Amino acid sequence: MGKSLYIAEKPSVAQEFARVLGIQGTKGKGFLESENAVVTWCVGHLVTMSYPEVYDPAMKKWTLERLPFLPEKFLYEVIGSVSQQFTTVKKLLTRDDVDTIYVCTDSGREGEYIYRLVEQMAGVKGKKELRVWIDSQTEEEIKKGIREAKDLSAYDNLAASAYLRAKEDYLMGINFSRLLTLKYGQTIANCLRKDRAVVSVGRVMTCVLGMVVRREREIRDFVKTPFYRVLAEIELAGKEGPVGFSAEWRAVEGSRYFAHPALYKENGFRKREDAEALIRALKEGQNAPWKSGVVKKEKKTEKKNPPLLFNLAELQNVCSKTMKISPDETLKITQELYEKKLVTYPRTDARVLSSAVAKEIGKNLKGLTGVPSVAAFASEILEKGMHTGIGRTRYTNDKQITDHYAIIPTGQGLGALTGLTEKHAKVYSLIVRRFLSIFYPPAVYEKTSLELERNAEHFFASFRLLKDPGFMKVTGEWKEKKKDGEEEEEDQKLSPELSGLLAGLRKGSELPVKEFSIREGETSPPRRYTSGSMILAMENAGQLIEDEELRSQIKGSGIGTSATRAEILKKLVANGYLNLNKKTQVITPALSGELVYEAVFCSIRSLLNPELTASWEKGLAQVSEGNLSEGEYMEKLRGYISRRTEAVMGKNDSAAIRDSYNRIQKYY
Repeated sequence: MGKSLYIAEKPSVAQEFARVLGIQGTKGKGFLESENAVVTWCVGHLVTMSYPEVYDPAMKKWTLERLPFLPEKFLYEVIGSVSQQFTTVKKLLTRDDVDTIYVCTDSGREGEYIYRLVEQMAGVKGKKELRVWIDSQTEEEIKKGIREAKDLSAYDNLAASAYLRAKEDYLMGINFSRLLTLKYGQTIANCLRKDRAVVSVGRVMTCVLGMVVRREREIRDFVKTPFYRVLAEIELAGKEGPVGFSAEWRAVEGSRYFAHPALYKENGFRKREDAEALIRALKEGQNAPWKSGVVKKEKKTEKKNPPLLFNLAELQNVCSKTMKISPDETLKITQELYEKKLVTYPRTDARVLSSAVAKEIGKNLKGLTGVPSVAAFASEILEKGMHTGIGRTRYTNDKQITDHYAIIPTGQGLGALTGLTEKHAKVYSLIVRRFLSIFYPPAVYEKTSLELERNAEHFFASFRLLKDPGFMKVTGEWKEKKKDGEEEEEDQKLSPELSGLLAGLRKGSELPVKEFSIREGETSPPRRYTSGSMILAMENAGQLIEDEELRSQIKGSGIGTSATRAEILKKLVANGYLNLNKKTQVITPALSGELVYEAVFCSIRSLLNPELTASWEKGLAQVSEGNLSEGEYMEKLRGYISRRTEAVMGKNDSAAIRDSYNRIQKYY
């Protein structure tokens, strides 16, 4: 009987597999071997695509005559810095006494690609190859993954999409970077007062650059509009003194200003003098305090459900907002938590559980009773059986899962908690509390709305009181974000005393207005992207959808994948095309980046289109699902590159780039 070989993506993961499988024996350089099994590992990628000059030495020199570069057969080579480990892995994969190979690289497209390249370069033949697909690195999950490992061929479509993604990035990067550098590199270099400039272009990163530049230009072109709102300051007599609140005037039907051109929307004026004129009219016929009558009073209950679970994009967004850490750092931290068995696989787009996991979720909860900060919540859920129906809720949906379910705590690996850094502990806490919150009921608010009338003009006030925190006792209460473009009145906090005073009001009740005041505001420009909001925008094909309910309904692929988005942002910053403020995580374009944007805008504008970029990713998903062939995809890709290259060859937009530089240089 031959030996089984287990190949992981990283040394630390390989060691964990060896521990779980009880493989103890000889330690070699780059592997561990026992009587019946061998464990080895890659160190990330061991193999890469060859540069064009490997195909033809003449390609080392960049010339327009040799474009487009579209090889029929792609060449690959071992990465020099890890060639020793590749040699070790190759020998093990092709050893006569090894008859079964368990592929234990990360369970995703990139992990699949890493192994397939190694298999290809090593020339593996005549072996039984089984794919281990796991959602966490717990002992139970590893054993289950090995026990249920499928033949590697079951993942051929996923491998095909992985190869195509790499070919697409390679061909677009090489052809368009060389093309635009040769056409416009010197023009950009002259603007930047440099000897030379390379125009680096990529299928995804150029689209992201475009999103940031367009947003910056919207901000520059934005003209603030001042507006003036009129408020009635109401003061009621409480047991321990006056209790006050504000009511906002609106030009509803019947108002002397209804549909008036002096208005900014229905709740303010474009000019202060018009607001002052309204106040004079409101004060007519009486001295302070002025009487106002209750026209309408409504009291209702509002519920807020726990948010969906974390996928990587949502976690990166929250960490960017609350901890001011980059998406790249969030991914790194979560990957380390995964390798410590504390959380499930991080590179996921799903925000729900699978039905299979939902049935076993009590195990995760039981483990969390050992985490002091949340033990009481986990115990309460288990004792009251709050988890038993989770499979019938919106938090479980097999149709919304492709490779992996949402990021949740495993309830295991708790011994590693004491050694976590502060950042690691905070990210773990976010994941744990988001997970526990889904077993709790909605938060319940009491909302009271008032409509008042004075001299035929109407004022409105709304109040909100948290009656039952529900899931918020796990996560804490948060404020809803204001929308871009203007200040908005928020619900006023309702104290128990004010609640009691409002309870006694009826239609026709009179309330005293202590004063009428003017609150000045102004429209605000669109917000700049932060690293987190950019990840969300990429996830949703260029739309910054912050409402999590709406995001959950969006179907189809976004720009890039959960595994690559952070790296794309990092590369744009490293290239000097974008600036990232580490303290605020706000993203802005650099001058060189804006000039590259202009060059692409003039020549290959479709690269800046988020919807088109997302459609490429969707095509890769279709290949992965077996609904589109490799040949069809490659034909589309080759045609796109050929057409765009030919179009750029026949024009010259250097003057437009120089004009753009003259317009924008003052901002840098």
